[in-house]
Amino acid sequence: MAGGVNRKISAASARAHTRRGKQSSSKIPSGIVTAMLAVLIVGISALAYQVIQPPPPKTCGSPGGPAVTAPRIKLRDGRHLAYKEHGVPKDNAKYKIFFVHGFDSCRHDSAVANFLSPEVIEDLGVYIVSYDRAGYGESDPNPNRTVKSDALDIEELADQLGVGSKFYVIGYSMGGHPIWGCLKYIPHRLAGAGLLAPVVNYWWPGFPANLSKEAYYQQLPQDQWAVRVAHYIPWLTYWWNTQKWFLPSAVIAHRMDIFSRQDVEVLSKWSPEENNYMGWFYTDYRYQFSRNNFVTIFCLTASGTSKAARRI
Repeated sequence: MAGGVNRKISAASARAHTRRGKQSSSKIPSGIVTAMLAVLIVGISALAYQVIQPPPPKTCGSPGGPAVTAPRIKLRDGRHLAYKEHGVPKDNAKYKIFFVHGFDSCRHDSAVANFLSPEVIEDLGVYIVSYDRAGYGESDPNPNRTVKSDALDIEELADQLGVGSKFYVIGYSMGGHPIWGCLKYIPHRLAGAGLLAPVVNYWWPGFPANLSKEAYYQQLPQDQWAVRVAHYIPWLTYWWNTQKWFLPSAVIAHRMDIFSRQDVEVLSKWSPEENNYMGWFYTDYRYQFSRNNFVTIFCLTASGTSKAARRI
């Protein structure tokens, strides 16, 4: 009997051992699971990185890029800057003005030159230079663009054109932030500065907080989010303005309800034929607007700008 019992126990033990062996052999080692998760995370991260990166802009004059038709200067860093001259010859001018265009614009959109009568320009002796900002029109992109670099571009353009030691600068809409840069970085070169309906940074410490907050919430909700993304997570700006899940910037979408009633009345009088160059003035407007405007404007600070402005 004892031997039979031992044989039964041994058989039961053998079956249990076999089951444990099968279970252990079917279990995936933890190291392999960790490696698979790591590969999955890296793959998803790489895909996400590609999605949020803007495509490389096409440089004018490069193979496959647009043709160069405008006069251009070559800057110290090798980039080219396209420009257009208006008014009286600079050697006869009393007022030498650099006009900086806004979003959806280029060197052809010089409000001062286009809307002043020829008689006024002649009588006052006004010479105006409008130019394509970096990455717009026929000017080369500047991947390291800052408010300071915008100001230095204007200064170098003035030097190469030989306009003299002093000149005026006027910025319209998003062309206003290079004017802030001029006030801060090259105030000694300015005879005067003007801002026409400028876009501001709502986080600038120099502005009264209550005024900035009021202006911020007067925007459409999608524009509030667009500038918020540019300020807090700038690397996500291009994706935000090109994705289809949420409403992107109303400015990029050309929403007419961002304008006042008076603005709409003025815009309705413009002929589309007057802007027959639209569509070519930059190779990827979402790239330029997201990278060169939103990020540059809403991530910068304005420390020292007010003091510079008071010196003019």
